Amino acid sequence: MPAHFHNPVVTCFGSGSLSQVRTLTEGQTVALVTFPEARGLGLVDQVQALLGERLTYVVEDVQPNPDVAQLRGTYQRFWAEAGECDVVLALGGGSAIDTAKALIVGTESGQFDELLGLLALGKPFVPVRSKTLIAAPTTAGTGSEVTPWATIWDTEQQKKYSLQLDCTWPKAAIVDPDLMLTVPAGVTVSTGLDALSHALEAIWNVNANPLSDTFATSAIEDILDCLPKLRLDLGNRALRGRMALAALKAGMAFSNTKTALAHSISYEMTLRHGLPHGIACSFTLPLVLGLAWGRDSARDQALQKVFGPDQQQAQARLRDFLHSLGVKTEFADYGVADAEAQAMIAYALQGARGKNFIGAHAA
Repeated sequence: MPAHFHNPVVTCFGSGSLSQVRTLTEGQTVALVTFPEARGLGLVDQVQALLGERLTYVVEDVQPNPDVAQLRGTYQRFWAEAGECDVVLALGGGSAIDTAKALIVGTESGQFDELLGLLALGKPFVPVRSKTLIAAPTTAGTGSEVTPWATIWDTEQQKKYSLQLDCTWPKAAIVDPDLMLTVPAGVTVSTGLDALSHALEAIWNVNANPLSDTFATSAIEDILDCLPKLRLDLGNRALRGRMALAALKAGMAFSNTKTALAHSISYEMTLRHGLPHGIACSFTLPLVLGLAWGRDSARDQALQKVFGPDQQQAQARLRDFLHSLGVKTEFADYGVADAEAQAMIAYALQGARGKNFIGAHAA
């Protein structure tokens, strides 16, 4: 079958590339969406120096896993106070970029609950107004800078909403490894494992093709080699650059395939047990690798390019890799009994992402 690959995001990569935001937004006003520590790290001043008076609004209270309880007020203030800006610059990890994706989708009323109502229908819609998005990740993991998806959480109601519209594709991604030099070890590991999950999920996927495989296998090889070294040498610019590029490649891979079973399981682990996303979507990778192996010869070929021909050795290598980074790989390690784990897997297979898994229909 002919392979098709599409990604509309202009991508700037490399040390110092944040400066490209000046050219990318020339003649336009910009709102910055970032995380609370960004000002202390000098990032807000850095953006201010690049944009001058064209930086007209700053949102700097982004929290991990954007939740409706906090987003509601942020959204309504944004549209009341910054509704005239042209571009939103998301500077941060996945939570900052996901928050920005929610903010740029305008409703007729300017009320956040109107957006939630549209998302709850689960159908595509065209917003009455929207902003242009530029994404500059400060972690090597999210992939959100080159994908259109955002996850909005409602922890009180134990629900999540998935946002994906034409306008939530970033216009541009700025992947500058210099922005990642201050990321602590724990976040470096968890975001790196998110990227590993993106790449593996792009392989055991019904939407995979040789083009997405090229990005995915390269990303996996780099992450398996680079992440343990980077964990021990956080200030190493060369390693930061390798991980930034690996995460970008993983993002490019799943921008065309979406994620699959490990991510579908992760949503329940985050909602029910509060597990951070990077760990929630990676601790099951050895298990899911075993479920994927032998389902499809082309998928096996892609996996074996990385792990070799032996399934048990492949699972052991992946398990040992996670253990070496301090990540436990059994449901029981997270307080989940076997019966709940089996029910969670069965439920995850029925979800939108679970159905992308090559073993979903046979399971």
